[in-house]
Amino acid sequence: MPEVSRRTLLQAAALTGPLIGAASALTAAPARADGLSISADGIALVAEADGSIVVRDGSGTDRLRIGHFMIKDSVLGQQRTFGGTPSLTTVDGQPALQVVYKMSASASAVTVRGTFTVAARRAGLKWEVSGSATLTPAGYMFSRTLIGNTAPEKYVPATAWTKDARGGVPYEVNAGSLYQETWADTRAYFRLWSSRPAFTNATWMHAPAGEDGATQVELVLGDMRPGAANAVATAAPLGVDVWSDQPFGLYEPGAALAVNAQVVNGGAAAKPVSLTWWARDFNGAVLGGGRLDRTVEPSGAWTEALTVPAPSQGIVFVEVKAASGGEEAFARTNLATLKPHAYQSEGIFGISNYTWLLVPDKEQVGRLMQKIGVKWVRIAYDGAPGIPPAELDALGIGHNVQLGGVIYNGTAEQVAAWADDRARIARESGATYFEVANELNQPWMSGQKAAEYVRDGLKPIHDRLKDSGIKLMNCGLGGMDYRWTANFHAAGGWDLIDAFAFHPGRGNFTADYAPPPEEWEQGSNGSYWNFLGSLRKARQTLDEYGGDKELWLTEAYACTRPNAWWNDTIRQAAENTLLQLALCLSEGVDGVNWYQPHDSTIHHPQEADPNNAEYHHGLLNRDTSIKPTLLAFATATRHLEGATFKRRLTFADPDLKGLLFDTPRGKLAVLWSRKDGYILNRDHGEDQWYPHPEAWEDHWPTKTRLSLKTSGQTVREIDCIGQERTITATGRRVRVTLDGAPRLYYGLEL
Repeated sequence: MPEVSRRTLLQAAALTGPLIGAASALTAAPARADGLSISADGIALVAEADGSIVVRDGSGTDRLRIGHFMIKDSVLGQQRTFGGTPSLTTVDGQPALQVVYKMSASASAVTVRGTFTVAARRAGLKWEVSGSATLTPAGYMFSRTLIGNTAPEKYVPATAWTKDARGGVPYEVNAGSLYQETWADTRAYFRLWSSRPAFTNATWMHAPAGEDGATQVELVLGDMRPGAANAVATAAPLGVDVWSDQPFGLYEPGAALAVNAQVVNGGAAAKPVSLTWWARDFNGAVLGGGRLDRTVEPSGAWTEALTVPAPSQGIVFVEVKAASGGEEAFARTNLATLKPHAYQSEGIFGISNYTWLLVPDKEQVGRLMQKIGVKWVRIAYDGAPGIPPAELDALGIGHNVQLGGVIYNGTAEQVAAWADDRARIARESGATYFEVANELNQPWMSGQKAAEYVRDGLKPIHDRLKDSGIKLMNCGLGGMDYRWTANFHAAGGWDLIDAFAFHPGRGNFTADYAPPPEEWEQGSNGSYWNFLGSLRKARQTLDEYGGDKELWLTEAYACTRPNAWWNDTIRQAAENTLLQLALCLSEGVDGVNWYQPHDSTIHHPQEADPNNAEYHHGLLNRDTSIKPTLLAFATATRHLEGATFKRRLTFADPDLKGLLFDTPRGKLAVLWSRKDGYILNRDHGEDQWYPHPEAWEDHWPTKTRLSLKTSGQTVREIDCIGQERTITATGRRVRVTLDGAPRLYYGLEL
């Protein structure tokens, strides 16, 4: 994965509440002695003499003030307004406010005009800029001041669920950007077509213009969910939001699982709406569902609490759909249960990069990391996103540092300044390991710049940290790039590291696919991106170069980009996660960090992008609900904790595979079949699109029945997400069914 820069971002949060109210006639009148106003049901806008716009709720309470507008121009730079002249006007025959703003003398040729409209519980804010041929509309901003708010502003990406006409699984797409304002008794949302929260501050909100060159913002006022606000802002016929009040939708076994659904009528007239829903488990069994009907007012919302019986351990997929006439909208989320477990050993399993998305809050994220057996965080230091080092220490989670920015061929002063800064951060963080930069072996297998990396990056850090007790890793390689590694060794880099780090990657191959390196194909869809073959080549390299180096996979993953043949389906990802972590232990890996805690990216938190693989590497979904991958990670950490690899298992049938471990809980066998091959989604076409099956659909056609000896009267069988069943032996033998999904077994005599 690309190197991640340091930055603290605003975080999104899910909030609940119903929206009520109907459209009413618009009015325009002098507001007070100092201004003009327009109003609709639940909202009023007042234009003050200086051009500021005050937003009032239906009770007449001032909630916020919209002040200046800032343009960006490639010649003039950033230029803001200085007051303006308000007046009444009309838009589509309805009363509106207009403000013609004043510009500074240096930007006197530029004209900025604001037009402000109202509808039920909604205001339209539009700014048009003209008079310059060098405008940069992507950089526009406006100022706002909150009045009596009780919580800080929050950025909330808006998404919508959709389906491809060609089939496959549903997926989310971006549907705008929201900034949520909160008071004790209500909320407001600024809705923009796009905004970068990193460009927004307490004074200025990033508000880029659209294709027509104008900035259009919708302001929705009312106590509602972000999804409801977005539907109202966009006048969507229907909108649906689903969420759990339980953090991550993760419950203890035996608890009643609860999910909330909110249906929104964003249209201009009341309409009858049918709400239908279902809940399925990992095996496809329907656990709940039904239909409810209600008439929903315009700009109104209907909220229901739905309950599902809990599995002892497992995942529940929930879909809620709203329909009225020919209009439909739907949304999905997951609920899950995970048995308690008290981890004893330190463990080798961790998380790559920062725990950057602290939703619902830092404490809950920390507890979740503990609950699934995370023993390492790859990047943590004071000032970085995520959980600080001291708090990770309190959680019993080790932490390292990965920092880059190597200056190739820089001056001695530049290199020294860079190395001093990075070494200081590593020391102050209390890092156990320092991974010096990330994936600098590009282009893959070209061998380029290995010597320069040693000279300008690794050696300066080594010289500064050689007596610190901090262990050094090379820049984690993208794939097992043995050509770059050979040049790195020749340049003297091998003697400077304590641990060799790489990222095996994986395309549409099972975790145990191991083509020989001489057959690896390059390219973005090449067999170079295989897991076990890369792992074995890394082990061979360590044995060849010597020096008793540790082996770390600082990024391992199971990407679930939807409906793409190169990437795992939701079910394949869970299966491969369990097998990848078991193979790490069987191949003598000293540490493996999973990439990453959440779907979405650190620069676009909780946004959706179905076409970008970077948005689909998480253990948690974009909405922070559990993916089956997280349960598979926890299954691996719990059953492999304290385990010692004994040997690979072989059978008369060469397509049957296995690993045997000694664990504190007894002998553990991991068994699977490769009768259906090592290539996933094999029947794909020329483009990337491939219809993924639903997560509860078994995708392995070939089942093999096998009779095995037992050490007792029963055998425990555990699947990739930790679902367990007991098999009773007959004559000290049991029959198991194997396919491409790995399963864990206790009680076999192998």
